[in-house]
Order: sequence, then C-alpha cells, then structure tokens
Amino acid sequence: MVNAWRFDIRALDGGLILMVMALVILGLVMVLSSSVAVSEVRFGHQWHYFQRQVFALGLGGLLAALVIMVPSESWLRHRGKWFLLGLVLLALVLIFGREIGGAKRWLPLVVMNFQPAEWMKIATILFLAGYLQRHQDAVKQDASAVMRLFLPFGIMAGLLLLQPDYGTTVLIAGVLVGMLFIAGAPFRYFVITVLPIGALLAALVINSPYRMARVMNFMDPWQDPYGVGYQLSQALMAIGSGGLTGSGLGASVQKLLYLPDAHTDFMFAVFAEETGWLGVVLLLSLYGLLLWRMFAIAQAAWMPEAPFKALVVYGIAIMFAGQILINVGVNLGVFPTKGLTLPFVSYGGSSLMMALLAIGLVLRIEYETRLSRSMAIAAPVQQEANPQGVL
Repeated sequence: MVNAWRFDIRALDGGLILMVMALVILGLVMVLSSSVAVSEVRFGHQWHYFQRQVFALGLGGLLAALVIMVPSESWLRHRGKWFLLGLVLLALVLIFGREIGGAKRWLPLVVMNFQPAEWMKIATILFLAGYLQRHQDAVKQDASAVMRLFLPFGIMAGLLLLQPDYGTTVLIAGVLVGMLFIAGAPFRYFVITVLPIGALLAALVINSPYRMARVMNFMDPWQDPYGVGYQLSQALMAIGSGGLTGSGLGASVQKLLYLPDAHTDFMFAVFAEETGWLGVVLLLSLYGLLLWRMFAIAQAAWMPEAPFKALVVYGIAIMFAGQILINVGVNLGVFPTKGLTLPFVSYGGSSLMMALLAIGLVLRIEYETRLSRSMAIAAPVQQEANPQGVL
C-alpha cells in the first residue's frame, strides 16, 4: 500500500511549474518597474513594494511546497473547517481590519497585511467541490440541493460586501456557477441561482453612489477625464501609447504618479505601455497555456464517482480565468473598476501567496492522478506475471 503522505518532488508537472515561474518573474520585473515612483514618494526609496512582493513570493512558495505534500483526501475531509476559517477571518477583518481607500479588507499581521478574501476563494472551491461530490446525484435532480448553498454562500457574500469587496463577490459567484455547471446541474437551476444573485448585485450598484459612479465612469471616462474618469482615462492612454512594441521596460510615463494603482489593479496598463501589444499577446498567451494545462489536469482527474479532485482544479482554473478577464477588462474600460489583481503579476502579497497555494493544490492533484493511473496499469502486469500470488 502506498503512503499518501510520501511524495517524490521529481514527479511534479514541470511544464506547469515553468509557466507559473515565468509569470512570477515577469510580475517581479513589472512590480519593480511600476512602483518605483510611488515607493519613492511614500517611503523614501524605490524598493519598498518590490521587497514586499519578494517576501510574499517566499511565503507563497513555502505554502505551495507544504500543500504539495498534503494528500487531497485531507483537503476533502476538512473542507468545512477551511470554509469556516474563511468566514471567521472575514468577520475579524470587519472588527480589527485595516482600512485603506475606504475599504476594510486587510488584517494587520506581524510581518504583513493579509487579505482574508483571497483565502476565501480557495476555501469556497474546496467546500463546493466536496459538497458537489457528496450530493452529486441530488444536485442533478433536486433544486433544494442547490438552494441549500444559499445559506453558507449568502453569509460569505454578506461579509464580503460589508468590507466592501464587490469584485471578489462577483468572482466567487462566477466560480460557483461554473462548478455547478461542470458538476451537471440542470440549466433551470442556474435561473434559480443566477437571477437572484444578479438582481441583488444590480440593486447594490444602483443604491451605492460610488459603485454607480464607477459604472458611469467606465461607460464614458472622457466625460470627466480629470474627475471620476481620471483613472480609466490614464489607463487607456497608457495602453494606447504602447503601440506595437512599447516604450521599453522601465520607460512608462503613466507610472510616474499619473496613473493611480499602477502597480496593483492597473498593472496591465503599465505592462501594455512598456511592452506594447506584442508583450500583451505574449502575456495573454502564457495565461492561455496555463489555463489550458489546468483544464487538461482537471479532465484527467475526473472520476464520475469521486469528482472532488477534478472539481477543485476546475474551480481554480475558473477563478484564475475570471480574475484575468475582469482585470484586463477593467484596464480596457470594458468593466467597471473591481479591485482585482492580475494573477502572479500585479503587486499584492495575499493574492500572490494564495495563487501559489492554489497552484500547489493543482500540482498535488496532477501528481496523484498520474500515480493512480500508473498503479492501475502496473497492477494487471504484476497479476499476469504472478497469477498464483506466489512470492
């Protein structure tokens, strides 16, 4: 019998690791480039945000290494505890959290500020994957099995919106719908779930002046380019000025305190300005390869009687895809500003750490899938070589 906690690091998916490493290295370069001016003004030197990102990378790499050594069965068994931990952290941030830019989303820890919403994304995927495995037949036949999800996810959404964190709420709702669809829930259930969620989110926008201003801003930022449309208009100028080949690494003009949040939410605009559309195509192609590989891993891990592993990888892939789509869309003026980072590239310690943790989960599941397949192939061969079971 194979010990599930034993692990051969040489058996990891090298292609997936290389893609993530390429994105992380690119992210470090862009964090350094995009944050020099704001770091100099706020902290008196140019390295502040870069150093913090490197520190988060070290912690995230350690987390990923630990996660890789944990059997997926352990995540399945304790999924409820991880989800409850996420809810507790979301409640604590409302009480003890640090407020930045009118939002209370960060818990001040000894070495860094941690954003519990980033962990909540992972906890949601684990919890939902376990629920869908346990109730997979009911989800396909009984609407009440889907409706029961409203209580835990309603509490989570409420805590997120109190911060407020509208972007993460929308992203998790998208992951929820995507995982239900993959698990085989009938289309009519999506009407039951999506319409009320959509109506609630629309009502929150209409009844919130600052959210409504964001909607009107993205629809026509040039109406007030020096007021509410300033951030988006500066981002569009950065993207447009990049041209085909860009101004060169480190040569962005908009990062020189013209474009707010140039190293976080609007990193894509600075990247497009410095590398041009050729760089943008390269970045999006790298993301496309990463997502394709994760969907391939999920498909290989799919077991009709036990889909937990596959659903976890599908959920992580959907999470990354949604975050990339929203961030790039915000920078291009397609969506209102949501405050979501570009995975592995934008500045954000919590985001980078949890993204690497998620990759650790994917690598572990890919390893287990390949191991189980090789054992299944080897078993008949061993039986044929020793049909009588003679030692």
